[in-house]
Amino acid sequence: MTLVPTADLVAAARAAGTGVLAFNVITIEYAQAIAVAAERAGRPAILQISQNAARYHSGLSAIAAATAEVAWRSSATLSLHLDHVDDISLLEQAPDSGFSSVMVDASALAYAANVATTRKATEWAHEHRLWVEAELGYVGGKPDAPASAHTAGVRTDPSEAARYVAETGVDALAVAVGSSHAMADRTASLDLDLVAAIREAVPVPLVLHGSSGVPLDQIRAAVGHGMVKINVGTALNVAFTDAVRGALPASRDPRRYLAAGRSAVTGVVERLLTLLPATP
Repeated sequence: MTLVPTADLVAAARAAGTGVLAFNVITIEYAQAIAVAAERAGRPAILQISQNAARYHSGLSAIAAATAEVAWRSSATLSLHLDHVDDISLLEQAPDSGFSSVMVDASALAYAANVATTRKATEWAHEHRLWVEAELGYVGGKPDAPASAHTAGVRTDPSEAARYVAETGVDALAVAVGSSHAMADRTASLDLDLVAAIREAVPVPLVLHGSSGVPLDQIRAAVGHGMVKINVGTALNVAFTDAVRGALPASRDPRRYLAAGRSAVTGVVERLLTLLPATP
């Protein structure tokens, strides 16, 4: 199966009134687990590699090539997305590394600087046929987060979101509506009325970051209120780490405990992929 553009997966999910899930890839085991789960579930998925993951691998090329190879060999419908990028040199590697989409992250900047940075990056990305996601508001939980997801003023304002999309030209918008990155427990509470208001205000699909901390019924409800791309990362890390810890006393062969981690991630991804209605 060839890699498909992220834009196509998002557009199809949006047209069907459902969502498409995007899963963070940390190591090749994650990519393999996501691909197998997508095959079993018969659902599409987005494989996304963050700037932090690229740094962990001392560059984008190796982990991108491995992930793309997993996708090419899979029978599932998969796309490759570069996530949370603020390093322009990394963005510029995306087209030649197999990515069809990128998330430009200038959300820590003040509004005017966010717009200027994102618009410039989007213009370059569009020239190179990349679909662009950006963030307005500030989803909590990042290591450098200046505020939590519940701090006054950090949630996305619908009218500002409409202006932001018009000024930047982005193709999708990640919004702050109560979720937070790096949550290991599903205790976040989303403002579903705000989700609906933003959906009415902007012409592009909405993206939910920090979905690992959101109860499953709220993820379904968020999609019903207008969310389309649903990002999942920490839930995979929790499953992988717990499985590796459980396997370590029995084996010092990394293939055995990494396989346990991979299997655990497969189970989590498969369950999440069947959470939402399928795209026709």
